[in-house]
Amino acid sequence: MLLLLLLAPLFLRPPGAGGAQTPNATSEGCQIIHPPWEGGIRYRGLTRDQVKAINFLPVDYEIEYVCRGEREVVGPKVRKCLANGSWTDMDTPSRCVNRTPHSERRAVYIGALFPMSGGWPGGQACQPAVEMALEDVNSRRDILPDYELKLIHHDSKCDPGQATKYLYELLYNDPIKIILMPGCSSVSTLVAEAARMWNLIVLSYGSSSPALSNRQRFPTFFRTHPSATLHNPTRVKLFEKWGWKKIATIQQTTEVFTSTLDDLEERVKEAGIEITFRQSFFSDPAVPVKNLKRQDARIIVGLFYETEARKVFCEVYKERLFGKKYVWFLIGWYADNWFKIYDPSINCTVDEMTEAVEGHITTEIVMLNPANTRSISNMTSQEFVEKLTKRLKRHPEETGGFQEAPLAYDAIWALALALNKTSGGGGRSGVRLEDFNYNNQTITDQIYRAMNSSSFEGVSGHVVFDASGSRMAWTLIEQLQGGSYKKIGYYDSTKDDLSWSKTDKWIGGSPPADQTLVIKTFRFLSQKLFISVSVLSSLGIVLAVVCLSFNIYNSHVRYIQNSQPNLNNLTAVGCSLALAAVFPLGLDGYHIGRNQFPFVCQARLWLLGLGFSLGYGSMFTKIWWVHTVFTKKEEKKEWRKTLEPWKLYATVGLLVGMDVLTLAIWQIVDPLHRTIETFAKEEPKEDIDVSILPQLEHCSSRKMNTWLGIFYGYKGLLLLLGIFLAYETKSVSTEKINDHRAVGMAIYNVAVLCLITAPVTMILSSQQDAAFAFASLAIVFSSYITLVVLFVPKMRRLITRGEWQSEAQDTMKTGSSTNNNEEEKSRLLEKENRELEKIIAEKEERVSELRHQLQSRQQLRSRRHPPTPPEPSGGLPRGPPEPPDRLSCDGSRVHLLYK
Repeated sequence: MLLLLLLAPLFLRPPGAGGAQTPNATSEGCQIIHPPWEGGIRYRGLTRDQVKAINFLPVDYEIEYVCRGEREVVGPKVRKCLANGSWTDMDTPSRCVNRTPHSERRAVYIGALFPMSGGWPGGQACQPAVEMALEDVNSRRDILPDYELKLIHHDSKCDPGQATKYLYELLYNDPIKIILMPGCSSVSTLVAEAARMWNLIVLSYGSSSPALSNRQRFPTFFRTHPSATLHNPTRVKLFEKWGWKKIATIQQTTEVFTSTLDDLEERVKEAGIEITFRQSFFSDPAVPVKNLKRQDARIIVGLFYETEARKVFCEVYKERLFGKKYVWFLIGWYADNWFKIYDPSINCTVDEMTEAVEGHITTEIVMLNPANTRSISNMTSQEFVEKLTKRLKRHPEETGGFQEAPLAYDAIWALALALNKTSGGGGRSGVRLEDFNYNNQTITDQIYRAMNSSSFEGVSGHVVFDASGSRMAWTLIEQLQGGSYKKIGYYDSTKDDLSWSKTDKWIGGSPPADQTLVIKTFRFLSQKLFISVSVLSSLGIVLAVVCLSFNIYNSHVRYIQNSQPNLNNLTAVGCSLALAAVFPLGLDGYHIGRNQFPFVCQARLWLLGLGFSLGYGSMFTKIWWVHTVFTKKEEKKEWRKTLEPWKLYATVGLLVGMDVLTLAIWQIVDPLHRTIETFAKEEPKEDIDVSILPQLEHCSSRKMNTWLGIFYGYKGLLLLLGIFLAYETKSVSTEKINDHRAVGMAIYNVAVLCLITAPVTMILSSQQDAAFAFASLAIVFSSYITLVVLFVPKMRRLITRGEWQSEAQDTMKTGSSTNNNEEEKSRLLEKENRELEKIIAEKEERVSELRHQLQSRQQLRSRRHPPTPPEPSGGLPRGPPEPPDRLSCDGSRVHLLYK
């Protein structure tokens, strides 16, 4: 009565209120149907009077047909009310018929290969499930009433070689088998390829290889185990759910896993996910696991059999490739305690294995109907598990293939229903199954069509095959939590429907990142260094302004005028520009945005270029003019008396113009822009799952080396030439440029600093502090030295000697503008010395002629007169006086010196 009250809202709904409904819509239920002839209907939970009071039964309500006497139901025995208002299997009638004696039924043989050991020992549970299904089918009189299904089986050990032996035993030994049932994918591949030659249908209960979906290669193959590619949409869905874009894979080198991985690679590519690292192994996974560790793999899909899984995770434990940073995706058809099973091929303890596998995710086809509804065998999924557990000889968790057992059970039912449809439901119409032989393709074709149209409710769920003969099913998602698997969701790939239970747990509290979280950090210039150098540069600019002001204010002074003050002014301006370049040289992302960076780069280039051309160019012009004038030939020495300033300014203008032209072409053709230099990742101590990626900003262009070669090329030549000219003119003295020795000293310092700093800063470009320190300090020191050497002596002279008068004032005071000019004295003395040297040369020539004449006369006299005794001492010598021996110059007078 209580059940009736609960169902009353559905029963009492007015007629015509609903009509046909979608599966998820609300409907009024199903109308009561009539029972079969000589039979009745058992309404569960309702009395006969209650049934008479209602016209509709609710959705999901089940009715059961019963027959009177010795009769039995042929056809569906249980029908279920569907959401669209119809009952299940209404196209197949149910009727009550007399029982056929068991002894009169003809045997139909099934050849099966069960892997009781090997990579997947699924036969340990699947064989008992098949035997249980055969008992249930053979006990039914509505399915194959004239036939009895019998099983002939062997242990394939999941080995194709072993399976080949038993396959030929099944084929060449009587009785004839109407169908073959292999287990492992590798064995199924062998059997399915050979079966077509014997016109045999192949029905597998445990093969997941995607390669078996090839209808051209395997035309008679069916399987109640879905293809392994059915896992891949689920994996991709989970990758997207947790935001993973990079994954790695490791697989055992068998066809099933290779083809599965190929399919996964195509699917993740469509989803914008990348397989960054792909490893495979045949028997020893040690090296591939090490490679995964080396490549920083985080999200790893593992495709291998159960025995290899233990080897893999033993290596995983050794490499510490587990924990909060890693997620492993495995196949879900291993035994629940697969990592605890003793395996002599590994040297890891159970505790180590348990630690290594904690938290991994498995995806598995739904092999057991989650809804506790009755299947075609009149059993619920839970009743099936209980019945199978009693039949097994050991604990289900230690039994291989326990999860696939429902698929094996439903495979027998799929075969029985197909054979029943082929034989016409009891032999009254259709073909005779006992007439089947390996040359009878007609019966094979009819069995194929019947199998292809299968659709029924099994203990594993709804059984239906796609065009390639593979089972369509949902995917179960589980996670190993605390050493046991917990269901965390289901996924229906046909509807893209993910049912999530929100029971997932993570070691780190949340799903890990798909790679080491890389934090990009820029290396900025030390602010203390930048401020210190900026202060020095600012003081240098102040000094340059003071020197420029001093030079302009005292430009009327003779001593200043003789130093070419306009060129010195250009030197001070150039130093100011060079010192100003220190500021943009120290600006980086700490102060400016990336949009302002190109302008800062151009400012650095132009300020340094123009500063060098003005500062160094004006000094180079002075020293070049001195060398040119004072190394001319004798007849052109009068040029020294005149100096045309416009030539000096034109030289400086030429140097500046070359810089402006080069920089303008560089900026237009290949402008400087912001580039990023990336360094090796750094591991911080506080978080092992985060690495720091240092980066450094640079000013660069596409042809940076070419432009630097041009720029540094002619600048370097100017520096070297300046050093040479300064050395050549170190002893020259001229009144027109009275500070050329100071200019030479400044050129030495600037050239040395620049020639050392340029290559050093290029070498140290990746070290922002060192590079800035070298470049900026070289600019500061060279500018300071230039300003001090050129201007401080002038200031000191004018202050200490008081030479502040102009040329006109100096003339009025002294009457001569050159009396106190040491350079004028030097010039006059040099001229007088040259005249004296000329006179001395003429006198020496005359003395030589006189000596030659005297010797000739003495020889002639000695031939005419014999020699006379020497005169007494003290007497006067006879003959003419001896010629002078040498000449001596003293100032403007010439003295003849005698022996």
